[in-house]
Amino acid sequence: MRATDRVSSSAWVLLVLLGIALAVAPGRSIAEEDPFFRSIDDTPRKIGLVVPEWFTLSFLDLREDLEVAVERGKMGIALYFGLEHCPYCERMLHENLAEPDIRQYLSDHFDVIALDVEGSREVATLEGELTPERVFAAERRLNFTPGFTFIDADGNEIFRIRGYYPPYRFRAALEYVIDRHDREGSFREYLERADPPPKFEVEDINEREFFAKAPYMLDRSQVPAERPLVVFFERRSCHACDVLHSEPLSDPAVIERVQRFDAVQLDLDAETPLVTPDGQRTTAREWGQSLEIHWAPSILFFDERGQEILRIEAVVGLHRLSTTMDYVLTRAYEEFPTYRRFRAGNVD
Repeated sequence: MRATDRVSSSAWVLLVLLGIALAVAPGRSIAEEDPFFRSIDDTPRKIGLVVPEWFTLSFLDLREDLEVAVERGKMGIALYFGLEHCPYCERMLHENLAEPDIRQYLSDHFDVIALDVEGSREVATLEGELTPERVFAAERRLNFTPGFTFIDADGNEIFRIRGYYPPYRFRAALEYVIDRHDREGSFREYLERADPPPKFEVEDINEREFFAKAPYMLDRSQVPAERPLVVFFERRSCHACDVLHSEPLSDPAVIERVQRFDAVQLDLDAETPLVTPDGQRTTAREWGQSLEIHWAPSILFFDERGQEILRIEAVVGLHRLSTTMDYVLTRAYEEFPTYRRFRAGNVD
C-alpha cells in the first residue's frame, strides 16, 4: 500500500479520538455512543474458531511459511492466536479485520496464519522444533486472546499483541510494525511521538475508595506483603478508563475481589513519586515507561514478594477481569504458568 493510500497512525488516532469526542451526546454514556469502546459481552459462550478466508492455509511449518511469504513479496508472517470461546476474538475478526483498510494493509505485508491457543496440532517452529499449538502459545506468555506475533523475513519477532485492541489502536500497531518503528523505540514511545490527543470534557481520573492513597510505598522485595498487589495505570481524558469504571469496576463482585488486593491507581502521565514493588524509587510516569505500558487502562498484578504475575494491557470486560483476579487470588499461577492454562477447563 502506498503512503498516499493511507493515513499515518498518528493522524488516524487523532481523527478517531476527535470523532469520539464529537459523537458522544450529553447525558449518554460512552459505551452507548462509542462504537470502539462500547462494552464487550465477554460471558462464556460457544462462538467457534472460524477465521477469514483470506488467512493463509498452513500446515504450521513456520520456516516454510516464512519462506513462501518472502517469495510472495511479503515482509514476513503474522501469527494470529485465537480461541473457540473468545468474545474478544469475535470482535477482532468480525470488526477490526472486517475493516477494508485494515484487511488490505495487513494482508499486503504479511501472510496471516491462525493458531488455536488450546489446540493440539504440531507446530514446526522457526528453530526447527516440534511443539503443540497450546505449548507454543504458552511459551509466548499469551495469557489473553486474541493475540498477534509479527515475524520479519529474517525470522525475528517485531512486535507482539496480547488481547483485543480497538480498531484505531490496532491500525497504529500495524503501522508501528510495517514501517519498522520498532527499530526506533518501543510502541509506547512511538505513540507518544504522535500528535497529542484532544482534550475531553471529563479530565479527571476516576478515583475510587478502594484505591490506596499516597504515598505509594509498594516495596515488598525485603518484607513480603500480606496480600497481592494490583496496579491500575490510567490516564486523564481516557474513554477506555471511563468504560472500565462504569462497567466492570462497578460490579459488586468485582469490587469485592479488588478489595482483597492492595490496590493502587496511577496516572501514567504524572510525576507522582513512588517506590516500586522491587524497591526502586521513581515516578508513575517513569515506571510506566520502564514497563512499556502503552494502553490505558493497563492492570498489573504482583505477588506478595513483588514479582509480576501477569498484566492486562488491552480491552477488558467483566468476565475476563473477574477470572483474572481469581487466578491471582487463588494462587492458581503456582500450578498454571499462564492464565490461559488456568482457563483451559472452562470457557473465556
